[in-house]
Amino acid sequence: MLPDNPAYPPFRAAMPWAGAHLQTLRSFIAGGTPSIGSVRSERLSFPMEDGSGDRLSGSLEEPSSPLEEAPLVVVIHGLTGCEDSFHVRDAARCFVAAGLRVLRLNLRGAGPTRVDCTRSYHAGRTADLDAVLTQLAASGVAARFVLYGVSLGGNMMLKYLGERARPHVAAAVSVSAPIDLARTSERFIQPRNRLYHNWLLKSMKREALATPGLSADEQAAVRSARTTVEFDERHIAARNGFEGARDYYAKSSAKGFLGGISAPTLVVHALNDPWIPGGIYLDVDWAANPRLTPLLPLDGGHVGFHDGGSWHLRMAERFLEETGIL
Repeated sequence: MLPDNPAYPPFRAAMPWAGAHLQTLRSFIAGGTPSIGSVRSERLSFPMEDGSGDRLSGSLEEPSSPLEEAPLVVVIHGLTGCEDSFHVRDAARCFVAAGLRVLRLNLRGAGPTRVDCTRSYHAGRTADLDAVLTQLAASGVAARFVLYGVSLGGNMMLKYLGERARPHVAAAVSVSAPIDLARTSERFIQPRNRLYHNWLLKSMKREALATPGLSADEQAAVRSARTTVEFDERHIAARNGFEGARDYYAKSSAKGFLGGISAPTLVVHALNDPWIPGGIYLDVDWAANPRLTPLLPLDGGHVGFHDGGSWHLRMAERFLEETGIL
């Protein structure tokens, strides 16, 4: 077990949101739609130069009192999410209030980009994130970035950071990322997660079936999947050049890239996350890379951390203060 980090106050759940499941579900039960509080929101489009004709998009949020020369925060959503997911809007609210500009990014085929994309995001598709940051820099929107990734978006972000040096990234924050996709998938299909699993699989199928140009065989493969693992095997792996779900998990899991991360990175994960085994994080040799700061509270659920506010976002602010960004 990692010792508590004295620089960060411990997480203590607010009643009645006690335990892993209520922490996980609270945002859906009582979260509402966080108001971002920006003075201006601008729609940005990012054409992918891979011959697909696909376009990503995002909403650029401007604070009322922006910090001079501060990096742009790029918020990356999780599986079946988009720019309007609770966790994306909540993060944008936090960072905008701190004086930072924020891009709420839609990954390929997510949310409003669905009609503009014949391909889809997945846990390891880092080239899309690189293309977005390159275009933001080329257009003069921002030259330096803070990356904030939630759940599946956190895994993709960590993999991106570890693939090679990313000098344009000033700092990063990962929250509840499935850094070992195989072990996460094994946990997620267990009977204890049946309700979560059925809900997410239904959402994954709905998102996939809305992809323009999906063939009849591909539609049948999506519909026939009985588990998220079968979905990854028959749809994600098949459409993206992997040799099956195991190959997809092995090549896309962030755990194999943590040692290569050179940007200061805060990694937040609750050890009682019902979806992602805490052992994935306890098995990491965190001391091997001093650029990583792990915060692994016993409680918090999956992207929960409700303590009367959003503990993980306050910790993210503190981390950005330590790195000199705030």
